[in-house]
Amino acid sequence: MTKLVAVAFTAAAIFIGTNVNAQSTPKSALRFGIGLEGLAPVGNLHNGSNIGIGGTARLQYGLADNLALTLTSGYYNFFAKTVDLPGGGTYKGDNFGIIPLKAGIKAFVSQNVYLGAEVGAGFETRDNGNTKLIASPGIGWANKSWDVGARYENFSGQSNNYGTIGLRIAYGFGL
Repeated sequence: MTKLVAVAFTAAAIFIGTNVNAQSTPKSALRFGIGLEGLAPVGNLHNGSNIGIGGTARLQYGLADNLALTLTSGYYNFFAKTVDLPGGGTYKGDNFGIIPLKAGIKAFVSQNVYLGAEVGAGFETRDNGNTKLIASPGIGWANKSWDVGARYENFSGQSNNYGTIGLRIAYGFGL
């Protein structure tokens, strides 16, 4: 896990140090980005998984030069961990998948730095999986090509609430 965090921070430092541009979505412009997600399960999701990975696509529309609407979807996979059983032995569950569908907003508070918030639904992909309400605040850095963001994502519903801390590194382009 520490290697993943170190790689992510190194990538962010490289992108920040090499590109200094205005925010990534000018007024009335449409952008599309493809991202890779590193996910750390929290809450009772951590009982069955230590790490997740995902891929997302994001459509972004500029309302103003410092404000954009977003629509994000993709797939998250949380890898099952092996747990020790009380009487001896071990058990490994199944991997756990979620398809998120979120609408949000990005407000640029300074050059390249934004605060974001998304809300939507998370569709669990296992048999008899549920649909969860997703609420996700975040912070990030973006320029004309790259978007690096960190967020907390809460999944709630059916008396089983859990969350994840996510880091997204994405490449985007204008449409």
